[in-house]
Amino acid sequence: MDEVLQIVKDIQAGNIKPIYFLMGDEPYYIDKLSDYIEQNVLSEDEKGFNQTVLYGRDVSIEDVISTAKRYPMMAERQVVIVKEAQDLSRTIDQLENYVENPLLSTVLVFCYKYKTLDKRKKLPKLIAKLGVLFESKKLYENQIGEWIKRLLSGKSYSIEPKANAMLVEFLGTDLSKINNELEKLQIILPKGSTITPKHIEENIGFSKDFNNFELLNALGSKNQLKAFQIVQYFSDNQKANPLVVTTSTVFGFFIKLLKYHGLKDRNPKNVASVLAVNPFFLKDYDLALKNYPMKKVSQIVSFLRDVDVKSKGVGANALSQSDLLREMLYKIFN
Repeated sequence: MDEVLQIVKDIQAGNIKPIYFLMGDEPYYIDKLSDYIEQNVLSEDEKGFNQTVLYGRDVSIEDVISTAKRYPMMAERQVVIVKEAQDLSRTIDQLENYVENPLLSTVLVFCYKYKTLDKRKKLPKLIAKLGVLFESKKLYENQIGEWIKRLLSGKSYSIEPKANAMLVEFLGTDLSKINNELEKLQIILPKGSTITPKHIEENIGFSKDFNNFELLNALGSKNQLKAFQIVQYFSDNQKANPLVVTTSTVFGFFIKLLKYHGLKDRNPKNVASVLAVNPFFLKDYDLALKNYPMKKVSQIVSFLRDVDVKSKGVGANALSQSDLLREMLYKIFN
């Protein structure tokens, strides 16, 4: 994220603000920025007396302000980091008086996760004027693949499109979890390496052959044998392959296919944008478009709604996961 990079560059250039209020639904960037400040603003010799980490559940706003008003010892500044600051949300407005006249020798950092300040109020306006008000927003699923590529590129790695898609499928939009798994691979693989599906299967634990990504591939190409093999694997490994996730993924695939049928402009760039898919995978949608006429896709979408309800235990008549998945395939292929 460009805003994150700019904040880091400003700190590196010595343009350090008296307050950093890091808030929002995506904790990854909040953690990265607070960790950077914790590790880099003070020297190791200065940290002992001048760096304090507080936790929102254990302190009050008065405690935070009192700590922030202390002067540094044998250093130019002190750093005060308030982690889990969202636990102070009921009294956070009491910070206004301090923010109006902050101690310039203090760097006060709030890690306000999963919540945001009301930007119509006085406090966020004051913070934005005198310090940094940063909102870390959740990325949409169709943005995660590009984020993975950028993250790896910055560390001199690359990743194959299928491997990228596997990570998004298995780990969703949790950036911290994705980053942790990628860091494991970076320990094993030398810089300059390209991460492949085999690397992911061997080191992260996801099957490169039996997953929702491969199931969609089998459905799109009407490879019935492969599709039934995959759902059997899912039935034998239900904990790692929840039925609700599978039905939701298949439903999403056919919804996109329905959109594709309705497109007048089938320029690859436009199709990729409308369907929110990586252009690399358009060939799979092109094949599915030929294999499933629009009327059939509409019927499948209607049926999948019913399967989704059954997968959640409504009107399933005690059908097992295996039975539901097999029924889903029969309906799609026939």
